[in-house]
Amino acid sequence: MSKPEVALAPEIEHFYSEVIDEDTRLTMSADGRLELLRTQEILRRFLPPAPARVLDVGGGTGVHARWLVEDGYKVELIDPVARHVQQAATICPASVGDARALNAEDASYDVVQLLGPLYHLPDPEDRRTALSEAQRVVKPGGLVAAAAINRYASLFEHVTYAHLHTDRLQAAISKILRTAVHDGKGFTLAYFHRAEELADEVRAAGLTDVEVFGVEGPTWSLLKAVEQQPGDGPTDDMFASALTAARMAEPYPELLAASSHLLAVGRAPM
Repeated sequence: MSKPEVALAPEIEHFYSEVIDEDTRLTMSADGRLELLRTQEILRRFLPPAPARVLDVGGGTGVHARWLVEDGYKVELIDPVARHVQQAATICPASVGDARALNAEDASYDVVQLLGPLYHLPDPEDRRTALSEAQRVVKPGGLVAAAAINRYASLFEHVTYAHLHTDRLQAAISKILRTAVHDGKGFTLAYFHRAEELADEVRAAGLTDVEVFGVEGPTWSLLKAVEQQPGDGPTDDMFASALTAARMAEPYPELLAASSHLLAVGRAPM
């Protein structure tokens, strides 16, 4: 099925092609490792048995595809950044594509995951289209998982860098808190969700049994703060405590606002 091409924002193309190496983001920092580990353990609760067919939409360099393949899943990856696709192709079949126009048949995958696209789509219509496309290509009863950056993540993060008290950063973060949009300066063009907003968007796409999880939990920024200071960084015990805090916080929706990333899971109607 051929879908019309859609344009990738130049700020996103530049950031992922020339600024950051996305292949190491989830493995080189303590909060990144926490994000990866928690994403794995949450998704493994909902994934069907291997070898189910998984479409990793906006899958970057294949960080999540790698562990899914190791778990026995049949993974295909698409990403709008050619550099990412070249790296991911060493792990699974990978091609250039966009979440808003999936080149896939209706009801053709057991799982569709969007672990990056939503927070790079500040236009709500684009997010609706991406979620609708995921719902279209997943099988009846299949799993859709969608990640988002928490609206308040930048507030916690910039304390760890010890510069939130400066006028420039206060102005920038205040704008994000008001508008939910990061303008692309220093990071990339991004949209930051509230948990209830993410759940509403996923349900509006026709998905059912929607749940939203705080990925890193309420103490991820403590890990990051320790890592920014001179010394050896967080101990194994501190990492284990932060991981435990994330797990213990799950039954309390009021703590979702303290997590860096949110993960929504839902099912396509039967």
